[in-house]
Amino acid sequence: MRTLFVGAGATGGYFGGRLASAGKDVTFLVRPGRQTVLQQRGLRIKSPDGETVVHPRTVTADTVDGAYDLIVLAVKSYALEQALLDMAPAVGPDTVIVPLLNGMRHVDELEGAFGPERAWGGVCMIQATLDDDGDVVQMTGLHRIGYGPLDGSEDPRLPEVTSALSGPEFDSNPSLSIVQDMWEKWVFLASLGAATTLMRGTVGEINAAPGGSDFGARVAAEAMAIAAAAGHPPRAGAVSLLQSNISSTAPLTSSMYRDLIQGAPVEADAILGDFVAEAAKHDVPVPMLSAAYTALSIYATNRS
Repeated sequence: MRTLFVGAGATGGYFGGRLASAGKDVTFLVRPGRQTVLQQRGLRIKSPDGETVVHPRTVTADTVDGAYDLIVLAVKSYALEQALLDMAPAVGPDTVIVPLLNGMRHVDELEGAFGPERAWGGVCMIQATLDDDGDVVQMTGLHRIGYGPLDGSEDPRLPEVTSALSGPEFDSNPSLSIVQDMWEKWVFLASLGAATTLMRGTVGEINAAPGGSDFGARVAAEAMAIAAAAGHPPRAGAVSLLQSNISSTAPLTSSMYRDLIQGAPVEADAILGDFVAEAAKHDVPVPMLSAAYTALSIYATNRS
């Protein structure tokens, strides 16, 4: 399939770069500045296993060259509105769009812009960032993506999408329960994001502090209670993953924490604001998550 990755940051750059390195038909839709970096340095992925350099094909919003079979949307939530405009010329009648965004608000926006027949669900798990040179730095060995129709149907395009998104360097999982997968990731992100940003420290630092382990457990319990009230209680594997991470003594962080300490924009509304609103809708008390969202809202206001 002719595949377009919208965004070549840490997430899009990693998964798209791995697929391009494996010989898949991958193009990146990027801003002119990012295009220059990729043309000059290549797309570099630094992982625990070594460094990979690939020189991918790139286009900008002004040079999109027709419709693509598959579009992987890998931008931050606050960049979604512009991304939808930029990628519109690449959307054809049979295009499948797989979003790798956090939270759930983007689903309605995708369906509204391009129709439910094109908008699928997607989820990824990776700890990665861009360094000062614009290279992708993978921090742990966790790297997997999941994707599938939002209605859980056996879409005839699923085998082709699976083939296009399957590479030798990461786990690629088609899913007929993608909405549940997305909710479980939301619980995970909200828990680690709230804990690390509110405490201004890594998970290990939080658990080493007096009352820290109890704090983390309470945050996770609030997040799981929201999902359960919304009809998506986390399954056993997701609960185990969350509990093992929130109680870790390792220097784990979250993407929001990394953005916060770098003075960058944060996805507070998509990850925490919408989650807190969901709690209010179901009368679920979430004092820890609410406090974290308030703190990040103050940060965002002061930053602007």
